[in-house]
Formats: sequence, C-alpha cells, structure tokens
Amino acid sequence: MTQCTDFLVAKADLHKTEFRSHDLPDLKDGDVLLKLDRFAFTANNVTYAAFGDVMKYWQFFPASDGWGRIPVWGFADVEASNHPEVKVGERFYGYYPMSTHLVVKPAKVSPGGFLDGSAHRSELAIVYNQYVNAATDPGYVESMEDLQMIFRPLFMTSFLIDDFMADNDFFGATQVVLSSASSKTAFGAAFQLAKRDGIEVIGLTSPGNIAFVESLGCYDRTVAYDDVASLDASKKTIYIDMAGSGQVRTDMHTHFADNLVYSCAVGASHWDEMGDNSNLPGAKPTMFFAPSQGQKRLADWGPEGFQKNTAEAWLSFIKPAASWIDIERDEGPSMMLATYTDMVDGRVSPKTGKILSF
Repeated sequence: MTQCTDFLVAKADLHKTEFRSHDLPDLKDGDVLLKLDRFAFTANNVTYAAFGDVMKYWQFFPASDGWGRIPVWGFADVEASNHPEVKVGERFYGYYPMSTHLVVKPAKVSPGGFLDGSAHRSELAIVYNQYVNAATDPGYVESMEDLQMIFRPLFMTSFLIDDFMADNDFFGATQVVLSSASSKTAFGAAFQLAKRDGIEVIGLTSPGNIAFVESLGCYDRTVAYDDVASLDASKKTIYIDMAGSGQVRTDMHTHFADNLVYSCAVGASHWDEMGDNSNLPGAKPTMFFAPSQGQKRLADWGPEGFQKNTAEAWLSFIKPAASWIDIERDEGPSMMLATYTDMVDGRVSPKTGKILSF
C-alpha cells in the first residue's frame, strides 16, 4: 500500500498548516496513480486558498473537515495504472494538490492527455481537470519545465483577462490600472494589453517594487499604491485588482468614481486586507473567473483555434519573461513550509520563481 503525504492548510487560518501521511486505497479499475515530481508555488496559489470556498478551489482535492489542499501546477509521473491507455512512466503536466500522490480516473484519453473523470470533479471547471502528456505536448520543452510550471497557468489567466477586455471593447475605457503589478499574472496581462492601440497600461505596486516593475517594459507608467491620486481621473478606466487590498480598491473607486467603468478582482496577494466592496462609487467590483472566458473562446474559436491563439501568445511572452525571474528549487517539507509562509506573508521577491518538491 502506497503512503501519501499531504500539505494541509486550515481554511479559516492560512497560517495554520500541517503535514499528514496516510495510506492510499488500492486502485480500482480505470484508476491511475500519479506521483508528483515538482510544482511551482506563486502568489496565485495563495489566491486559490484565499478564494478557496468562493471559487470552489478547495473542492478539487478534498481534505478532512476544516482543512484544504492548495492546488498547484506541476509535473507528475504515472507510478501505477489500471487504465489500458495510460502507461506507467508517462509524464503529465496539470493541476495537482500539494501532496506526494494523486489518484485520478482518466476520461477522454487521447495521445495528448486526459481529463480526470473523478465524480467530485465533474461539476468543476473543466480547464483545471485536463492533464497534458509531456511526450506529445507541442508547447513542451524539457529544459523549460520550470518556466512552464511558473508561468503557463498564470499566463493563461493573463491572456484571458486581456481577451475579455478586448471582447467587451474595454467598456469604453482608455486606460487600464493593474494592482500588484509585480505579480506574474499582472505583468502577463500587461504584456498582452500593451499590444492594444489606444489603451494606456498603468501598474500599481509597493514602492520597493517600482524599479522591478519598470524594468519589465510592460507598463506605460508605474505608480505606488499611495499615489493613486496622481492618476488622471477624467479618463474612463478599468481596474484589474490583483492585490485584493480593500484600501487600494476604495482609493481607486473614490478617485475615479463614475469614470471607473469596470472593476474586477483576479487575485488576492494582499489576501488579509480584502475589505468591504459595499457602497463604492463607480462600477461594482466583480470576480473575474478565467475559465468562463476560456469556455467562451473554445466555443468561438474551436479547440484547434484556441490552442493556436494561446500558443502563439505564450511563445511570444515566454521569450522575454524567461529573463525576468530567477528560479529557485527547494526540496523537503521544511523548505516547502518556509516557502509557503513567506509567500502568504508577502516576503518573496517578485523576481523569484519558486519550484518545490517533496
């Protein structure tokens, strides 16, 4: 019987964690046991935890009452298989828990990969249920696995943010302001938005990150959080909230008032400062759920068109982005806990890309 170790987080207190080991049940017909090799851990994973109940992130990999397993993006190898089309030793990129192992029930198996057909995932966003076979993935480069784990899921969100705004004619806005501008999802979106004619892209960040954000070359202007009042409030503006700070959101809505034509929450790097959305002037803050725009574009473009458009954007982005971060690999529970705690408390440099393994 295989032993599995889980990294668990208390849903009610993200600072409360523990490692817990247990026996995995014997595989049933059609089951596959995946052993997680390594995964990326970014501020986006903290967002998964902060919005775990609201956005159903906790439901992908259930844990005991009150505890959750944070989803991460990584690579795993097939350790055992009771499915005739999935072979031991095959390597898959996808959405995993912070655990040594995951049992999946492959469905719609093709040379490119499979969907996890486990019953509890059937009503969850399909984009998170796909596992891509590294051997046949046209975008896979072995030497770029770390970059893929760090950037690819974030850039897909970035791509869809930009696409959603363009799909809605930017709600009549001429400038877009992104908070937590140093975050990877934010500068991926800024990279895409910068290609749009007639749209000024502005990054909000902490004073200590201004030099880094400016060095990226994605933003037309970079502004510190306490300098929102310097922005031109006469322009119709979109606010893309990556930080989740209630104070910054209030400052933005108060400053732009009715000229804030769209306000969406994407992340929560400032997860402990989310505040209250009620009675704010301007557009009502809404959650941006990337899979919804992804599903729309799958219908609009078809699977091949969707893959083509996203792959072209990804390859355009990753070439410069590879030089924007320094990758750090850490192994073992103590380093995993240290990285997690630093990320939750906002102590990880935006220039650092963290890769973890058990």
